Amino acid sequence: MKFTKLWIICIVLILVSTSAFGQKYEANWQSLKRVQTPQWLQDGKFGIYTHWGPYAVHAYGSNTTWYSFALYMDPEGEARQHFEKKFGKLTPDFGYKDLIPLFTAEKFDADEWAELFAKSGARFAGPVAEHHDGFAMWDTKYSDWNAAKMGPKRDIVGQLEKAVKKRGMKYVTAFHHAANWFFFPVHDKQYDTGDPKNHGLYGQYHLPGEKRNQAFIDEWYGKIIEVIDNYSPDFIWFDFALDDIPEGYVKDFLAYYYNHADKAKKEVVVTYKDHDIIPGAGVRDLELGQEPNITYNDWITDSSVDDRGAWGYAEDLIFKSPNRLVDNLIDRVSKNGYLLLNVGPKPDGTIPEGAKEVLLEMGAWLKVNGEAIYSTTPWFVAAEGPTNLGSIERQGFNESNVVYTPEDIRFTVNGDNLYATFLDWPGEKAVIKTLRNAGANVKNEDLPEWAKADPSVPLAGTKWEFKEERDDGEVEIMKYEFYKDGKFRVAGGEAGEGVDGTYNQIGEKVYLAVGGFKWMGKYDGEAFTVTEEGAPSYPGFYKEEIKRITMLGDDKALDWVVSPQGLVIKTPEKQGQYAYVFKIERYHHPKIK
Repeated sequence: MKFTKLWIICIVLILVSTSAFGQKYEANWQSLKRVQTPQWLQDGKFGIYTHWGPYAVHAYGSNTTWYSFALYMDPEGEARQHFEKKFGKLTPDFGYKDLIPLFTAEKFDADEWAELFAKSGARFAGPVAEHHDGFAMWDTKYSDWNAAKMGPKRDIVGQLEKAVKKRGMKYVTAFHHAANWFFFPVHDKQYDTGDPKNHGLYGQYHLPGEKRNQAFIDEWYGKIIEVIDNYSPDFIWFDFALDDIPEGYVKDFLAYYYNHADKAKKEVVVTYKDHDIIPGAGVRDLELGQEPNITYNDWITDSSVDDRGAWGYAEDLIFKSPNRLVDNLIDRVSKNGYLLLNVGPKPDGTIPEGAKEVLLEMGAWLKVNGEAIYSTTPWFVAAEGPTNLGSIERQGFNESNVVYTPEDIRFTVNGDNLYATFLDWPGEKAVIKTLRNAGANVKNEDLPEWAKADPSVPLAGTKWEFKEERDDGEVEIMKYEFYKDGKFRVAGGEAGEGVDGTYNQIGEKVYLAVGGFKWMGKYDGEAFTVTEEGAPSYPGFYKEEIKRITMLGDDKALDWVVSPQGLVIKTPEKQGQYAYVFKIERYHHPKIK
């Protein structure tokens, strides 16, 4: 009996010791890729961060945060001309560092910022802790060139941490400082960047092309660990250049951060550009970009409220419309993405009125329609409609000011509720072609008047021939013949001598099918053409699933019918703006007739 008790005590001591001193994550990719995307990010979807530093002072340039790079690297460029005209000639004693005393932040109010971000509907928020320029926005022991000792003479990261967390949002800190190494010509004595006493800001002395030295790497690592220990961010965002840091240091940081969070019993996330961290060990970030299609992995994009990607404040900024920002948020969420939206405050610490206005408009839209965004997941189909994005580059950069149509729809789902968000007002009826029943025995003339499709000129009895040059130079001839009973025959190409199929004509749209192959055409009464638009359909959707349909913001049950043209919903009186969400409540186990 004594031996048994002793054995039990030993086991308990081992378990306690493992719990107290063990580490869940080791500094290797096999261990680090076990980290999970936090539930708060999966639910929250939308956050805000701020590019704010000495670069707000000059308030100029297509990308204000890269102004200081161009200032030194391009003697004939706009940045040099602007700086020397407005502030004075670059000399061995005078340069970018001399903007810091003008970075006063006298009107900065962390609570005012956080309150605005909360009202915008953001669920996570925070600052760029350090940009490429080497100026830290917290009271760091690694450099005197920081906001607590110079310029604002306030711990910006610390004050925002308290204000953001007080409002229930998760806290973001962003780091660009891996790129500080090449940002300034620290070898060039004709500029203040070459003066050793300024290297705490501009970076350690090195010649162009040299790899980062040990002092730089230790400071890069130490600053991040310091922010983790002092401010416990929930979200660490990285710009590019992590791949210029020795891999072991990146793995050490990740293990430290994830174990720090595990000990505190909290969920955290790290995002990265390009392929700077292996898949699964963080969430990939796309700059000014978004995936054109639904993805198996989740992702995030950093975008900005300004219309040109200036990131920081500039005097001539034009802000994106609320409609564009709302549409882009919806599109990203439907494709398994999240949005981190940038705001660039003025040097005195105030947020530009144009930025405030669009953020509050986003918040107003989310207050009514957030049910279709927060805590949702993508559905089997992300999108319907004619407007598509271009292909994505490795780091993003495919965001554009596309104008969506009333036919552009994005889908999300929560539980048994399916949300179909129209990116423009659909009119008197909302038609969701993805939910069409191609085989439904419903004639257009038998539908309610409000649900009928536009009149069409019948294709039946017509024949069409198309010539198309293939990649090998050969000319391919495709022949179509349409019959009265909803059948057609196509010959040529892969159809060979000819195969039979079925078609469904609704207005000008023609839905064609041969076996499992489906495509679309258009017939305006004069010419038939094959379109590149895919024939939308989710074959697993049954009309018996539908329990009730409403539009968010109006809880009245709406009339609907499932027909060959799609799920047709009789819309209520138009209210709100930007995008319109139809909530389709479904039976979990419908009784199929």
